[in-house]
Amino acid sequence: MTDWSEFHHAYGTAEDVPGLLDAARPAPQDPSWDELWSRLCHQGTVYSASYAALPALRDMARHWSPWDRRMPLCLAGSIVAGKDQPYGVQDPQVTYASETSDLVGLTEEALEDPGLADTPTTYVHLPAALLSFEGVDVWGERLDGLNDEEYEVSCPTCSTENFIAFGAYGFFSTVDSMYMKATTARKVPLQPQAPSTLAALGRRLHNRALADGQSGVAHKLTYVFGNAQCAECDVVFGVAEAVVACWG
Repeated sequence: MTDWSEFHHAYGTAEDVPGLLDAARPAPQDPSWDELWSRLCHQGTVYSASYAALPALRDMARHWSPWDRRMPLCLAGSIVAGKDQPYGVQDPQVTYASETSDLVGLTEEALEDPGLADTPTTYVHLPAALLSFEGVDVWGERLDGLNDEEYEVSCPTCSTENFIAFGAYGFFSTVDSMYMKATTARKVPLQPQAPSTLAALGRRLHNRALADGQSGVAHKLTYVFGNAQCAECDVVFGVAEAVVACWG
């Protein structure tokens, strides 16, 4: 039995966590999830109780259907991906190797659920969780930029912050953070990568998205794993490489 009084979360002792885990239901709107996220992965920060919750989240996902297990998988994925560990560094890939291995398989099953075909925003969180469980750096936390349709990265040459937009407002780089409004700021078209020439991770995610019926997500990935031109100094750089450099 876990002695939760030995663990801490964002607000103090973790003795309230078992009750919240027991009360949680599959619906994302269930208030227990907000309570669990705020305690165990508060603005990306993780705590001793966060890791202690991984076995319970794994068990929850194991007993729920592939569609219903999205919330425990996403919370567990964010915990495993969390690098902000102010109260002691821990590598869940080592300490909770069995749980993370199980979570890989559970996430693979969830990704095969046909219900995800019409929910691209929900879909993106699952491959992000999968990458976290597999120990892939950065992308477990940052793949959700696909939903935001934007990454803010530094030019590797002049260090100017560029906004890489790939969605409803177009496909370009700019230094204007308000590019979504009427602006005269320079917008330089992005250079997408052909699917056949995508590098290993990009190709894997692209092929997976197509296989899962997520053609829109696959299209965005050709830009995220393509090139951008700095809107300030004109140097061309890889978007994915800049994302890793910023958050790696």
